[in-house]
Amino acid sequence: MWVLVPITAVCLGLFVVGVAGNVLTVLVIRSYRDMKTTTNLYLGSMAVSDLLILLGLPFDLYRLWRSRPWIFGQLLCRLSHYLSEGCTYCTILHITALTVERYLAICFPLKAKVVITKRRVKATIGILWAFALLSASPFFFLVGVEQPDNETDFSRECKPTPQALQSGLLATMFWVTTCYFVLPVTCLSVLYGFIGRELWRSNSRLRGPSSLLREKGHRQTIRILGESRYHPPRAMAGGRAGAGGPWQG
Repeated sequence: MWVLVPITAVCLGLFVVGVAGNVLTVLVIRSYRDMKTTTNLYLGSMAVSDLLILLGLPFDLYRLWRSRPWIFGQLLCRLSHYLSEGCTYCTILHITALTVERYLAICFPLKAKVVITKRRVKATIGILWAFALLSASPFFFLVGVEQPDNETDFSRECKPTPQALQSGLLATMFWVTTCYFVLPVTCLSVLYGFIGRELWRSNSRLRGPSSLLREKGHRQTIRILGESRYHPPRAMAGGRAGAGGPWQG
């Protein structure tokens, strides 16, 4: 019992902060036009997914304190498990898609401006939701309110059904969940490796010979601006004549 109290306190704190934070995220993105960037569209969709997961947290706490009897009915028993798994899958897919977008934006910036549009991102988000909820749909039938024979209603419990255990479907969904972890982590590791390499190369190029030309141009600009304090007409004329010098191909 003493272990359940701190766990419950932490979960309730996460519930309050998580619900408030995700609701504010969705409201801000919906309310301000400037916030509706492609990245924020992913973040807003993830906020909805996380919010649905958090709304199932009270049922998990109830099962933690009192696994039986289950008093919320068959539908909520199945729906709480289904949404928890489906939204978890959805969040994982969103993180992966967002990483792919960042990879394209950093490694192929010109192509990214053409490929990554709000319309395509919205379509991608819809596909991610559909795929996640569809792949998690077996969980809706894996659990149910079970009651042993010759027992009272007090023994009713929300848990995997005997049919799910005997058919092997529960074991199959375990491997599906494992793939949802292993494959995205592998993808993220590879993409972040490419992103890190590109940033390292960009940093090296900034330190190369071309950086000397940029620094020379910066110094000339500063000198022109400094002279303009004492000789405005001459400095402006010099600025027009020399403005293209260090910046030309």
